[in-house]
Amino acid sequence: MGILAIILFLLIFALILRGFPVAFTLGGVSILFALIVSFIFPDIIRLSDFFILPFRFMGTITNTMLMAVPLFIFMGIMLEKSGLAESLLETMAILFGKFRGGLAISVVIVGALLAASTGIVGATVITMGLISLPTMLKRGYKPELAAGVIASSGTLGQIIPPSVVLILLAEQISSSTRGKNLVDVGSLFQAAILPGFCLVFCYIMYIVFVSIIKPEWAPAMPDEEIQAMKGPGFTGRVIKAFLLPLLLIIAVLGSIFQGIASPTEAAAVGAMGATLLTILQKKFTREVLQQVMRQTTILCSMVFFILLGATTFTLVFRILGGDEYLIELITSADLSPHLFLAMVMIIIFIVGFFIDFIEIIFIFVPVITPVFDIYEIDMLWIGILMALNLQTSFLTPPFGFSLFYLKGVAPKEVTTKMIYRGILPYIVIQVVLLALIIIFPELIYIFKN
Repeated sequence: MGILAIILFLLIFALILRGFPVAFTLGGVSILFALIVSFIFPDIIRLSDFFILPFRFMGTITNTMLMAVPLFIFMGIMLEKSGLAESLLETMAILFGKFRGGLAISVVIVGALLAASTGIVGATVITMGLISLPTMLKRGYKPELAAGVIASSGTLGQIIPPSVVLILLAEQISSSTRGKNLVDVGSLFQAAILPGFCLVFCYIMYIVFVSIIKPEWAPAMPDEEIQAMKGPGFTGRVIKAFLLPLLLIIAVLGSIFQGIASPTEAAAVGAMGATLLTILQKKFTREVLQQVMRQTTILCSMVFFILLGATTFTLVFRILGGDEYLIELITSADLSPHLFLAMVMIIIFIVGFFIDFIEIIFIFVPVITPVFDIYEIDMLWIGILMALNLQTSFLTPPFGFSLFYLKGVAPKEVTTKMIYRGILPYIVIQVVLLALIIIFPELIYIFKN
């Protein structure tokens, strides 16, 4: 039975790599595989075993934790329409432009602020690519440096809360631990704060280092140009550009960390807050609302269809005894907990070159979580390690989504090869930080209540 479960896992993984739709591959292949096994080996699987599947679907759909996903997506897309990203980028460029590497540093800071208020990678990368990339190239920045900093800063929303990745990880970990070692979204948000901002700090330090050893790669803006960009009312524009997103961040994350609201309730506050900010920016129209709702519906439909497919796969995998078989294999191989952890992290990193983070979460987490349970490893720590690892999947060629987003809006002179070269240092930074969190797990508990 266990071997059949592993065959099912490998078959689904191979089909996804071939480009078949993830949601229908997870659900359809699992059901078809189980039906074939039930006819060949009726003692292993009975058709009555599937009577529980509708109840598992309803349990997933009515999960209040997952209600935060569409609300946070709505918040991020609405903020994209508000024009706050443009205001932040313009303001930060004026504040930091007089320093070597200042424009690149401003992109990292804006990426961090947008991550803490939106968490939508595509919107962040596209916005910064449209606004900052032409400006940086015009000022003489090396194309690789400019492209790398924009693509990497846009992915910060995957680790800095509120993050859809963290919500999905918390749900999958909790549903796979069988009541033990549960991880809630609020705890995962708190644990992700320090790693997220350590990443921001490392990005900035790398830019400063490059600006010192290769000043021609990141020249400063002329003072006359900065003065011309300021114009009247600059101080008010700075306050407005920073204050509005900070208020939203405080309203969402502050209410979660202080125990005032659950993540789902805070997501509702964020959705309403983003709408009010768009109104204040005078960008709110009926057409904008329709666009935001349409994009939110499309993204949520994709996520939840994959989730239902993953629910089907998990049920069949467990009926076949896949989790017990995997645990037996690991324990019989006498692998130490750290060796198993290293093996999992390497596999996730390599798989991230080829498939999306959502697919990795829904396929791998239910399979590996029971093994971590046997080792009695804190799943909060594992969740942060997986989130950091999954973030690299947005940057690793050939299928890194940030690379696609940036290439789609980049000028013709910025080639795909330049973008690939530009993101390599940031992938190294992420891997080094991942190693540090493995070596010093106590770092994730600093902001935990």
